Amino acid sequence: MKKEFNLEQKDRIIEMAWEDRTPFEAIKFQFSINESEVIELMRTELKQSSFKLWRKRVNSGVSRKHLMKRNPEIARFKCSRQRTISHNKISKR
Repeated sequence: MKKEFNLEQKDRIIEMAWEDRTPFEAIKFQFSINESEVIELMRTELKQSSFKLWRKRVNSGVSRKHLMKRNPEIARFKCSRQRTISHNKISKR
């Protein structure tokens, strides 16, 4: 991987990659890394079993990790119901 990320950035990339509603294009927009670099980061940062689970889910037909597979009416990167997240802890309302 060409870019170096601090711990908070890595956590956010991993979090975005796990979310089904966040496309790879959103990760590229925010962090300037493509899908293969996200996969490489996930491979190095996750346990092997977690990585395999994630890859299986992303590669299945259920995942909508690419904008081209999504409903064309959806033009946002973030779900309107998603809570504000800081340091991988969901904030209380």
